[in-house]
Amino acid sequence: MTVDSQNNCLSVVMPVYNEVATVREVAMTVLKQPLVGELIMVDDASTDGTWDILEELNAAHPSIRIFKHAQNQGKGAALKTGFSHISLPYAIIQDADFEYDPEEYPILLTPILDGKADVVYGSRFCGAGAHRVLYFWHFVGNTFLTLLSNMLTNINLTDMETCFKAFRKEVITQIDLQEPRFGVEPEITAKIAKLGVRIYEVPVSYYGRTYAEGKKISWRDGFSALRCILRYNLLP
Repeated sequence: MTVDSQNNCLSVVMPVYNEVATVREVAMTVLKQPLVGELIMVDDASTDGTWDILEELNAAHPSIRIFKHAQNQGKGAALKTGFSHISLPYAIIQDADFEYDPEEYPILLTPILDGKADVVYGSRFCGAGAHRVLYFWHFVGNTFLTLLSNMLTNINLTDMETCFKAFRKEVITQIDLQEPRFGVEPEITAKIAKLGVRIYEVPVSYYGRTYAEGKKISWRDGFSALRCILRYNLLP
């Protein structure tokens, strides 16, 4: 099975919070990808006019489905809402900015379409691809969290915290997410490791943002990720 033969097979799940500057362009870029059959956008109670843009996009493009949280809950809660509405065989997580490139969807989906993988992580650290040089301590924290996660899951990821993840629908929809914020990344990793599914990693590009440009993750989320690694790997 090839990527070219699988047009419109992919659900893209996009959590959105206060991304008025980028969300329209990102959504249009996603829709241009031949693999994409639907774009599920979950607004996590934005306050900057993002929801108005989502309504405009929804009215103009039938393949866009939009949902809104009444109160801000976090990325994990938005993903949980989005995953519950997947209708196609495969799913990818896409943030509402250009830190990850939608044109690289075929890279993520190829191991699944080839019948080799059930889940694919797009790693910022395992190969070729453009990478913006940013925060040293973010890199250190990511490396530590990935190492600890690997020790407890007994899998050898290079980038557990990556946003770019692809799944077979039947894998991601059987996971009951509990973490409302960025702790969702180690939670997903722990739970798919326990399922015993086939996990692959592929190299992807990374065009990271600064905090001035809208980056939202903080040092508090690093401590939360540590808690989640311990909780979801050590507790039943």
